[in-house]
Amino acid sequence: MFTTRPDTLFGATYMVLSPEHKLVPQLTTPEQKKAIEDYKAFAAGKSDLERTELAKEKTGVFTGAYALNPVNGAKIPIWIADYVLASYGTGAIMAVPAHDERDWEFAQKFELPIRAVVMPPVEWLKKNAPADWSHLDPNSFTVEFAKIPKNFKTAFTDEGHAINSKNLEVSLDSLGVTEAKAKITAWLEEKGLGKKTINYKLRDWLFSRQRYWGEPFPIIWKKDAAGNLYHEALPESSLPLLPPSLEDYKPTPDGQPPLARAKDWLNLPDGSVRETNTMPQWAGSCWYYLRYTDAKNAGGFVGKEAEQYWMGSRGRQSAPSSAPEKNASTNVGGYETPGVDLYVGGTEHAVLHLLYARFWHKVLFDLGYVSTPEPFFKLVNQGLIQGEDGQKMSKSRGNVVNPDDILVEFGADAFRLYEMFMGPLQDTKPWNTKGVEGVYRFLGRVWRLFVDEQSETEFEQAETNAEPQGRGELLDLIKLNAAIKDVQPTPAQLKPLHACIKKVTEDLEGMRFNTAISAMMVSINDAMTWETKPASLLKTFLQLLAPFAPHLAEELWAKISTIYSQPSTSLAYSPWPKFDPARLIESEIEIPVSVNGKMRDVIKVPADADHATLEAIAKASEKVKAFTDGKVIKKVIIVPKKMVNIVVA
Repeated sequence: MFTTRPDTLFGATYMVLSPEHKLVPQLTTPEQKKAIEDYKAFAAGKSDLERTELAKEKTGVFTGAYALNPVNGAKIPIWIADYVLASYGTGAIMAVPAHDERDWEFAQKFELPIRAVVMPPVEWLKKNAPADWSHLDPNSFTVEFAKIPKNFKTAFTDEGHAINSKNLEVSLDSLGVTEAKAKITAWLEEKGLGKKTINYKLRDWLFSRQRYWGEPFPIIWKKDAAGNLYHEALPESSLPLLPPSLEDYKPTPDGQPPLARAKDWLNLPDGSVRETNTMPQWAGSCWYYLRYTDAKNAGGFVGKEAEQYWMGSRGRQSAPSSAPEKNASTNVGGYETPGVDLYVGGTEHAVLHLLYARFWHKVLFDLGYVSTPEPFFKLVNQGLIQGEDGQKMSKSRGNVVNPDDILVEFGADAFRLYEMFMGPLQDTKPWNTKGVEGVYRFLGRVWRLFVDEQSETEFEQAETNAEPQGRGELLDLIKLNAAIKDVQPTPAQLKPLHACIKKVTEDLEGMRFNTAISAMMVSINDAMTWETKPASLLKTFLQLLAPFAPHLAEELWAKISTIYSQPSTSLAYSPWPKFDPARLIESEIEIPVSVNGKMRDVIKVPADADHATLEAIAKASEKVKAFTDGKVIKKVIIVPKKMVNIVVA
């Protein structure tokens, strides 16, 4: 059995083997044999990635056998489950459901015991306790968690001090994780019950594939004088090694990979034979970010100056001759961001692309080919998009949403916009087709703001009778809304636009796409009320919209540019707008007015109004006078820019 948390051994309530584990046949009881065999066949049909996905439903089968927990002698059931891989540790784990999310979900589903051995902080206990426990004091939370952790919402997976962790010879109670690990490890080794080891997680056996699509290995096979096979790497002069052209991409009849079909490519003049397995397609993407920095360099994968400039180790004050102009990267804490500024990927990337990219980059760093020890500065994991039923999309569940259907009905811009509008980027979110309809209507309002309704009707009529290949030219029939004019915007129009620029700019930097879209919706609603619509403001709005709905924004940008009687450059090349802080200053604010503590009116006053002005305007309010006329005003309490309270008797 393998574990990275020996300090939680007292909390192990069941054990899990990978379905492929060699002990499974020996441990399985006759009563469980068929169920075990069926489950092994089920698990064999899944990839390692599918088996270890955090969001998937937990499955497993009891072997019928039990093991003894070495620290307390407890008899614990042995299960097999596909979330345990044969390649991880020994392919056998102890399950501590109170402190591991996957173990928790598994234990809850199969009603297995849950024993707490690490005490969370009070804040976590309050947050994850049942709602009807709000009246309990903090001490009660700790007592309840120590006794019945399954009453809480989830497993506690962070560090804390040990509880419920002692036997007659060793006690971990009250120790922190580091101390507890050291103490229990020493005890286990002393008793001959376990030993400390290091497990490396680089799953290199996944790297070799028996298919055409992938990078060929630059390896050749030869035979020595005794006829034994040995391999050699191709010389650098023979690189890059390109795959041969094939008409048939299936394996050969005798089971060889597809590359074995290319006999002329396979067999070299000196009698050596090329390797026919290929690398996975993402092998090339493990270093593509480096090649992008110097893509036309014929002498190497990246030049020294270009790599140092783009990857940030040299700073970006001066660019090498091969590098185009680039803005200085974001400063964080006063330092340049080394490596690629931002890496966005799902959690599955942690064991595939991200793992290998870091591994390869570190090798290149050790060899002196790159100047930064890490390839990426910041990592953001986007959340999973679930089906409309709140479950992971799966063909077996029938909840898969086909993107092609959405594109046909709503278009690419609405599809793109909805995915960003669903919620925070990092959250897991359920799909809702009605939500696509909502952002589609928003884009419809944007379109109607810009175009003349009558000309659009004429376009639709002409399109009905037009040949498909000529419909694009009919777009010229759609004219700009006559209310859009090349005029100076008013301060009242500039203020909400600059507020929108500020919000969208900051939210894009923070990857808060959903709130940026909300700000644009507010801005459009405001612009719809303008009798005259300044073209300059609407052009700026299109610049904000472009990252979210590029096709619509580009089309409208071309339309509105006709006002200026000059050819328009692509919206994609226009500079990002900047907001003017002076435009955001409030000249007038709203102040609630109360009489004897009860709010009676809300008044508008100059933002810099003094006490006397506030008092005078408050007393003059007709709604306030209804409660003060004929009464004695004993006191007027004023909190500047907050409230006015008139006390009467």
